[in-house]
This record gives sequence, C-alpha cells and structure tokens, in this order.
Amino acid sequence: MEQMPFRITGSMKSLAKPNVLIVGAGAVAHVAAHKCAQNNDILGNICIASRKKAKCDAIIKSIHRKKNIKDKKAKLYSRQVDAMNVPEMVKLIKSTKSKIVINLGTAYINMSVLEACIRAKATYMDTAIHEEPDRVAENPPWYANYEWKRKARVKKAGINAILGVGFDPGVVNAYAAYAVKHYFDKVDTVDILDVNAGSHGKFFATNFDPEINFREFKKVWTWINKRWVERPVHAERWDYDFPVVGKRPVYLNGHDELHSLFKNIPAKSVRFWMGFGNHYLNVFNILTNIGMLSEKPVTTAEGVKVVPLKVLKAVLPDPASLAKTYTGWTCIGDLVKGWKNGKKRAVFVYNTKDHAKCYKEVESQGISYTAGVPPVAAAILVAKGIWNPKRMVNVEELDPDPFIKLLAKIGLTTQVKHIPASKIDKDGMPNTAADPKAKVASQYPKV
Repeated sequence: MEQMPFRITGSMKSLAKPNVLIVGAGAVAHVAAHKCAQNNDILGNICIASRKKAKCDAIIKSIHRKKNIKDKKAKLYSRQVDAMNVPEMVKLIKSTKSKIVINLGTAYINMSVLEACIRAKATYMDTAIHEEPDRVAENPPWYANYEWKRKARVKKAGINAILGVGFDPGVVNAYAAYAVKHYFDKVDTVDILDVNAGSHGKFFATNFDPEINFREFKKVWTWINKRWVERPVHAERWDYDFPVVGKRPVYLNGHDELHSLFKNIPAKSVRFWMGFGNHYLNVFNILTNIGMLSEKPVTTAEGVKVVPLKVLKAVLPDPASLAKTYTGWTCIGDLVKGWKNGKKRAVFVYNTKDHAKCYKEVESQGISYTAGVPPVAAAILVAKGIWNPKRMVNVEELDPDPFIKLLAKIGLTTQVKHIPASKIDKDGMPNTAADPKAKVASQYPKV
C-alpha cells in the first residue's frame, strides 16, 4: 500500500494574492469556504455570494466558530447575487477584485457564471457539468453540449477554465491521469467506484442537492469498448471489497467524469459505479414509480403548478443538516487495469474519509468535504502559477502530481493499492460488455 507524500514539487513562486469569489452557499460551498479561509495567506480575500445572503453569513459564522482563518487581516465577507444574471455577476467579480471564481451553486448556473468569468477575465472553476432544468441525461458526451462549445472564447480571453474539479468529477480524473502516468504502458479499463458507508440517522436523505442527485439516476450512459452505451438504471451490481469499509454493493451508473475521460484517457472502457443500500433503492424505486422524480411541471387540484422533483427537494433534509450526527466512512477511487512491461497490472488509487472528523474540522459531513476541498487545492495551484493552462481543460489534462500532493496536505490523502496478478480477473465485476440488448449510441460523433 502506497501513501502519497506531502511534499509538493515544481515552482512554488507565489503570484499576487488573487482574491477568491465562491458562488453558492450549500454544503460543498461551506467546506470550500473553510478551506479557502485556512489558506487565505495564499488566496487573499474571500467573498461568498448567493441568492440568500443569510446562508453565506452562516458559513462565515461557522468559519469563525472553528477558528479556521489563517490570515486575520484578509477579508472574509458575503454578497447577494443572482448568478443567472451575467452583468450582475461580472459586476460582482470586478467589484470584489476576484481573480478566481469557484462556482459551487446548482449546475443550472454554470454557463452564466462561466460567461461572466470570460467577460471579467477571471479563472473559472466548477465541480459538475452544466444542466438545464427541463433536460435530463442528455445525449453524450455531456461536456460537448455546453461547456466545450466555449473553448475558443476562453482561450481568446486568456483565462483558465478548469471544469469538474470536485472529487467525482475532479480527483477521480486526476487519479486516472496519475495511474496512466506512473503505472501503465497501456490502459484497458478505468472503473470509478464511489461508496458512502456512513450513517446519517434519517429515514431518507441525499448527501448533496436532492434535485441534482436524483437527476443523475434517470439514465445510464457509460463508455464501453470505445463507444457510448445506454444501460438500465441500477441493473448491474458489483460487490466490491473496499479498503476500510469492506465489501459493499455498487451499481453501474452514468456520471459527469465519463464525459471527458473517454476522450482524454486512452482506455477501452471507462465506467462509474456508485454504492446504494437496499433501503435507498426501495425508496428511489417508489418515488420513481409514483412520479415524484419528474422534472416536468404538474398542476394540482387547486390549480397550482408544481415540479414534483422540486417539491421532493423541499421536504427532504438539507444535506448540510446531516453533518452533526454523521458517522462512518467514505471510499472513492479508480480501479485501473492494463499492462506494464508486457504484464497485466491493476491498481486502486483511492481516498477514504471519516464523516465525524470532517465535522470536527469544518462542521461538514464527508461527502461535502471530499467535494469541497479539491477546488480550493486547484485555486492554490492557480494562485502559485503551477496550474495555468490559459484555456478550458478538464482535470485529467493537467499534471496530477502537484494536485494529489497538495490535496494530502489540506485534507484528502491518496493511497494506492496494488492488486495481485492472481486477482486481477477475479474481482466479481459483471461483464458489462456482454449485454446484447444494450442500446449503443453510435450516432453520436466522437469529440
């Protein structure tokens, strides 16, 4: 078992403090704000902006309560903003003198915040693919539908746009690039495995925005044998023996990172597997069957037009509220298989996180913690000039080494498990390439 060292290689010459604008005030933004404050000697002033300024102020109170401000002279403050209003966003970026914008709001605002960064010439970062409220699980590759269409404008503006720099997508993209760089001559498959073995004590809740969470599971697009394939939701199960948390069931799902890794990592297949317990699946299936996961408006008997999915979001627990009593661990990583020096090889590059320790440090649960730390690491690398592509990139297009090493220093340690040769082909994974009924998306052009 390897544990990544903390030492950071490369030039560490700091540039002028950039000032950071965090857009959004949810559970992930909460973590990112804590981490930015812990590193404000590098990042400068930190502004948290959202439609609801009170939520931003609550985060600031949490940061003070945990004494997580490193440089007491730097500003930590809030602003109210409608992130869908591009001129308003441009004005906010300029008035706060922010050179780095970390977009942690709902995925619906990505394109407006990106547009504002282009106009204001500020670095843009997000942690998820853009979505439109009335469109679910669009045709692959998802990045080509929105973000990648603005590559030329980002390059012309001379700014950095780093897409999907949470954990998954984000760190798992870096893990794939790291494995390719250090362990393989040729890669066959990348399987991303995400399991939360924690307990929040609620009858039912999601670990991040319920609306976005449920939209992920409407359709499964996966990359198999170098083509997009559609599969049934929660139909293919794999019982995988994870470090720390043990054997857990995971199910083949579609996910953001597949929609860039297929293009940037030379693997035959790239798949995503997420852990679900029987209780979650039972509730999910009931909600699906009665129409509560629909994004389409309906009209009540009283003549009120509502969106079932938004109603469900309103009645479920706020993910941030789960943090205080959360126990157990998460484990997320990349199982990469291929060849080195003509011999079969497999490694599992992963992170584990304790929910209770996350709460003790930043008053957050582990899922939000793993998503909120990476964009801050990316911001530090940009501030130091280590990551400076001056174009739009996905995380796997950047050097993974300084990112992974810095993550270890600020809260997310990476480990590498080498799989014995005798067990490489005996992990119990279902043969996902063998289903003759799978719908192949051969009509979608390669990007």
